[in-house]
Amino acid sequence: MKYKVTHTTKYEYTQAVPVCHNLVHLAARALPYQSCSDFRLLIHPEPSDISHRRDSFGNRVSYFSVDQPHRGLTVTATSQVDVSDRPPVDTQTTEPWETVAENLRVDRSPPSLDAYQYVFPSPFVATFAALTEYARQSFSAGRPILQALLELTSRIHKDITYDARATTVHTPLTEVFQNRRGVCQDLAHLQTACLRSIGLAARYVSGYLRTQPPPGKPRLIGADASHAWLSVYCGQAGWIDVDPTNDVVASADHITLAWGRDYSDVCPIQGVIIGGGTPLLHVSVDVAPEQG
Repeated sequence: MKYKVTHTTKYEYTQAVPVCHNLVHLAARALPYQSCSDFRLLIHPEPSDISHRRDSFGNRVSYFSVDQPHRGLTVTATSQVDVSDRPPVDTQTTEPWETVAENLRVDRSPPSLDAYQYVFPSPFVATFAALTEYARQSFSAGRPILQALLELTSRIHKDITYDARATTVHTPLTEVFQNRRGVCQDLAHLQTACLRSIGLAARYVSGYLRTQPPPGKPRLIGADASHAWLSVYCGQAGWIDVDPTNDVVASADHITLAWGRDYSDVCPIQGVIIGGGTPLLHVSVDVAPEQG
């Protein structure tokens, strides 16, 4: 599936901002099932300095500064992305989850070491006893890891109500779990914490999801939004992406931007400003399938 993705972020300030520094994760990753043929970043006012690099997780990162007084900032990222479905994996033939967890602990091969960094708690993903107990309901002794993973994904989808007004970016997982409400970021963090609490490796994935309009209705330009899900290390089966918000395994409808330990590693735009008063934020995302 080929897509043209347009992600526009606008900041409006009540007072002038003399200088700002920003870090951007808006370029799609190159993956076996995904390629990005074009990526462009348009910034207004024009930055005084801009550079591009890869972070420690392999994500494409842009850094820019604006050193002239401004009352607004607009960042527009456009991408041409081609995404294919991942090869299917037989749930019954994956390794027992305990084997995967034990190998992560003792195996020092490069793939295992890379995965091992995602076993530990991180700034937005705290583990606690209630989550361990919740995860164990799906991860019973000897169960194939993918079978258990898909059941946990379904349970979180069923138990946690999607509610855009229930949380903020700083709402702790203990509150999300207690109130059973949140958004895609919360569900991804929650399932990640469940898996890490039993010794498995899970990383937070930031990206986009193609939305399907209701039958007979036109697709709304700019109605799409940033999305979040998680990727889980399943031993010999490799990394498998699951989306608890929609209770699915990630498909060609999912466009991967970046991954890390949690949201704090892959926030689409983060930065530091001087002044500005009370800022207003407007975000518009358009994921448009293309022919050919």
